[in-house]
Amino acid sequence: MNRSAPLECDTDVGVPDSDKLFRFVVHGVLLNAIGAGGLLGNALSVLVLSRPQMRSSINCLLVGLAACDTVLIFTSVLLFGLTAIYPYTGALRYYYYHICPHLTPYAYPLANVAQTMSVYLTLIVTVERWVAVCHPFRAKALCTSSRARWYVLGTATFAFAYNAPKFFEAEVVPEGGPEAGEVIYCVRADVDFRTDRYVAVYIHWMYLVVMYIVPFSALAALNACIVRQVHRAQAERARLSRVQRRELGLATMLLVVVLVFFLCNLLPLVTNAFEVFLGDEFDNLDPLVKTSNLLVTINSSVNFVIYVIFGEKFKRVFLKIFCAGRIRPRGLRDSPEHTRDDSFASYGERMSLRLARNGTLRRSDIRSTRINRPRRAASPAPTVYYPAPTPSTDISLASTDAPPSAVRWNGNSRLHF
Repeated sequence: MNRSAPLECDTDVGVPDSDKLFRFVVHGVLLNAIGAGGLLGNALSVLVLSRPQMRSSINCLLVGLAACDTVLIFTSVLLFGLTAIYPYTGALRYYYYHICPHLTPYAYPLANVAQTMSVYLTLIVTVERWVAVCHPFRAKALCTSSRARWYVLGTATFAFAYNAPKFFEAEVVPEGGPEAGEVIYCVRADVDFRTDRYVAVYIHWMYLVVMYIVPFSALAALNACIVRQVHRAQAERARLSRVQRRELGLATMLLVVVLVFFLCNLLPLVTNAFEVFLGDEFDNLDPLVKTSNLLVTINSSVNFVIYVIFGEKFKRVFLKIFCAGRIRPRGLRDSPEHTRDDSFASYGERMSLRLARNGTLRRSDIRSTRINRPRRAASPAPTVYYPAPTPSTDISLASTDAPPSAVRWNGNSRLHF
């Protein structure tokens, strides 16, 4: 401890001013600002995706993804954003040495739980789209809202089970006393629990496999299949039905979500690989760790922007909620609150119905429509069916990063995802 200056934890002693400035800019300014915007965006996403006309399997998964991203952003601000202010400015000392140390043993594992859920919910969203695009006739049974809820619950169970050891990794140690004039609290790794084998097997290798190799490989393979099918469908776009074109737009939007996920998690993957293979030399890469924490927060904050740009129905419902019909996006048709643009298949004959405002259509109306409507010659079927229009795939829209490796537990320590 440094007794000649204000009481500090060991990991805060001797930190260069340049490191404090870099941390303040990256975490104290950028991470906090982006995190605030991300919290607002995720709240709006949940509000829009929870509307009755948005109910579908994919939107249920996206609501779970937004909730996980919200937890991840909130814990990142508590652990990294607010703690970056004191070392450079001298403000928030009480939070730095009294509140945050007692939050860290619980907030940090919860951040890793949310991170794990975010990664695997992004993978499940991709699997759902792969089924709808490449195996459309199985989508009706596999892509349902009830199954999506079970997927979210199963992902949460797995995330808590995988990250359970992290609740025992840290301990809070008081420093100082009456002779020092104050008492501060420092967070340190529990050396009895974090043995060398635990660090090598669980923190390094299992983390690399579970959080990067498995999901990244699966995402790359599944999205390659989806991209190939999207390209084939775009060649036949003029001959696709309205539902099929909407599905094409949804697949494109989710491809952007996955692309942003890859870009924002590439640097965390590199830094954790360096930590595995470089060992002690990794201490020289602390700026990369801080930057990777910022990228994790960005990835959890930008999905709302993607939904607004690429999600036609998401944008329509968002404007309907907040503009009360006064603003009508050009080229988009407004639809009643409970109208569903489903295509129904009956006895092998496909017909598209515009439901009444109350969501029902009488059987007599259907018969009269069949009787009075002139018979038309069958139009040639498109060579690419993308995807089969079933109620379960009528979804109009609208996913990370990684837990830490060996870390020091406060201030300028390498606490990262």
